[in-house]
Amino acid sequence: MKQLKKTALFIIASMFMIFGISFVPAATYAANSTNICEQDVPQEVKDANGCKGTSSADFNKVVVNIINGVIGALSVVVVIMIIVGGVGYLTSGGDAGKVEKAKKTILYAVIGAVICVLAFAITNFVATGLKKAG
Repeated sequence: MKQLKKTALFIIASMFMIFGISFVPAATYAANSTNICEQDVPQEVKDANGCKGTSSADFNKVVVNIINGVIGALSVVVVIMIIVGGVGYLTSGGDAGKVEKAKKTILYAVIGAVICVLAFAITNFVATGLKKAG
């Protein structure tokens, strides 16, 4: 069981690293002149180079992307915990204590899944409301 916990911890740490890398910008835009603020590049590039005229909508988008990334990582943890509970249930060998522990693990993982779905829905609902308001 300790080996299973170490493997689950390794998988969780790996998923956090993968999701962390997903926040790195995917492309670099080169400009032909020295004034990047007048180039036809995405607003994120202009913001990174200190151009004026940044909007709060861009900040909201970044915050929503970060929250959705964290929720996605937690969803991966939920799936792993359901698998751990299932394996614990299958390997319990009829021991009532182990069966009860496995059932609780699965129950709490399903509750976590519901919380992740609700958090995702609330985050996107609020972001849409902020987008319409601003």
